[in-house]
Amino acid sequence: MPSGLEAPQLVINSRMLYFGWLPADPDAVKALVPAGLTPDPNGALFMNQYVVDSEDQTSHFGEYSLTYMGPDLAGIDAPGGAFPGRWWTHYYNSNETMREYAKERGVPATPGSTTLEISGDTLVATTYDEGTPIIRTTATVGDVAGVTARGMLRYVTEIAGQHVSGNYPFVAEPVDPFAVTKLEFLEPSHSSYALRPGDPLEVTWGFYSPRASFCYPGGEVSVAEVLAA
Repeated sequence: MPSGLEAPQLVINSRMLYFGWLPADPDAVKALVPAGLTPDPNGALFMNQYVVDSEDQTSHFGEYSLTYMGPDLAGIDAPGGAFPGRWWTHYYNSNETMREYAKERGVPATPGSTTLEISGDTLVATTYDEGTPIIRTTATVGDVAGVTARGMLRYVTEIAGQHVSGNYPFVAEPVDPFAVTKLEFLEPSHSSYALRPGDPLEVTWGFYSPRASFCYPGGEVSVAEVLAA
């Protein structure tokens, strides 16, 4: 059913764990990138595990939890060039209205949930696909560092056979120290297992923020227009 929501939508003060890593099987990751897009040469991946605790934190979505992930892209950076474009392969969202909104924009949204739990300086984020735990991230986290991270991300989706680019501005307050210490893909039979990390785990970037805000999405144009610019 249609979401009935217009783009963009605003989310503020989510609790967000967002990072990238190198895969155990780069060829399997690259095979997930469709023709017409170019994967990162190393098969680099990203994942965002986050929770929005209250409907007051969104313009219309309501509260939700979400994990999304997929490969980085080459040759189509986000505006400003600070971050690569990204392609979603998995997207587990607890909110039906938001899932429909995302599907309308070509996102592979399916039911699922995410929990973020902190004990002392240890954060554990767990992603569930309809009740089954499929991914668990463990990180060491400190206090908000008193600095602000901001910028623009680009996610590419497919709508009616056409690749579409969306811009996603963000503002976040990261903690320091921060380190991902363990990344577990728990179900070898699950499609997400293709994204499992190498051994040893090689995290390429990342942050945890108890207050991360963003728009979702805006500036949507065809990838062909972006590449021709």
